[in-house]
Amino acid sequence: MGKKSESGTLFGIPYNFERPSIGRLLSSHWQSDEGMLVEKPFGIGYTLNLASWRSWVALGVAGALLYQERSGGSDDSEDIDIDDDGDDEPVEVIVED
Repeated sequence: MGKKSESGTLFGIPYNFERPSIGRLLSSHWQSDEGMLVEKPFGIGYTLNLASWRSWVALGVAGALLYQERSGGSDDSEDIDIDDDGDDEPVEVIVED
């Protein structure tokens, strides 16, 4: 049998399982002549190109959404329960067949 390929594409998705190096990691994440997404330096798929301003916008939006989710954001339970009079008593539900 022949030698297995450590990099290439499978169904149009790039993969690379060559031994990672610092130089290859840095050069793959900063490609000023490429678009927002570039091939991953190790693994399967694509990653963000940090030389593109669009990548920084995407990171900012993702960070803002994560911050909003972790800080609690707006509490939707207050908006739904309009007639809340503070009673937390159980409610009896009868289901007839």
